[in-house]
Formats: sequence, C-alpha cells, structure tokens
Amino acid sequence: MIFRTATRQDLPAVLALLAQDENPDAAAATTGTPAPEPVSGAHERAFAAIEADPRNEMLVLEQDGDLVGCLQLTYVPGLGQGGRERALVEAVRIRADRRGGGLGARLMELAADRARERGCGLMQLTSNKRRTAAHRFYERLGYARSHEGFKLPLR
Repeated sequence: MIFRTATRQDLPAVLALLAQDENPDAAAATTGTPAPEPVSGAHERAFAAIEADPRNEMLVLEQDGDLVGCLQLTYVPGLGQGGRERALVEAVRIRADRRGGGLGARLMELAADRARERGCGLMQLTSNKRRTAAHRFYERLGYARSHEGFKLPLR
C-alpha cells in the first residue's frame, strides 16, 4: 500500500472517486477501477491551487498499482489549540468495490499521522447528513459529533 501526494496524472481517478458518492446507485454498481471523470479547466485550476499551497494536500492511497482512495488535508492556522494548526479533512473516498476491508481506516490513520507530524492539535471533518454509513465509520475511528455545520451557497 502506498500513501502519497496526488499528481496531475491522478486527477481523473480522484474525480471518479468523488463522483461515486454523488450518485450512490452508480457507486453500488461500480466494480473495478472507476471510469475516468472528464477533467475540466476548473478542475485543473483547483488542482494546481491545491498543489501550490503549502497548507493543502491532495493525498491518495494506492494498492496493487490501483488508486483506491483519496482525501484532502487543509491545515488551518488558529489561536485555539494553543496556537497549533488544525487539520481539516475533506473529500475522503475509498473506491466502492474496495470498501469494508480496512482501507478507509488506514487512509485516515495515515492522514492523522501526517497531521501529527506537522504539529496539528486537532483533526476535524464534516460529512453530508445523508452519508450515514460514513458517519458510523468516523465514529468507529473515534471522531465525535461536536458541532452542527451550516452552508451558504454563493452562486
């Protein structure tokens, strides 16, 4: 198993992982490597911005030569936690046909190790209210429901 920073070549596979949970019926039917997602100019710009920002990392998990998982870590400075950064976890995904075998737990463990090495005092995440299986997963890993989240679309 290889845990590493994503490269531009990983972008279609990462987008395919993210798309699996946009359409849960499609994710349930997916076997093998997800179909590459078309990469738009907006995706290219977003990936370039993540890659160029020392407070952001798109990380991937490979197994047997296949990209099977991803997540984004954003390091947020703050005055709380004794002035230490907090690690914000986003876009956590394991390929649908590889779920249930411990890869997600391993991915989150590796991300937590990375945040600890950086000196973060806390790791936090939000999860869509409809993703109840993901909520159970995070709770099994020791994450506590501590806040109610809010969003404001800016379109």
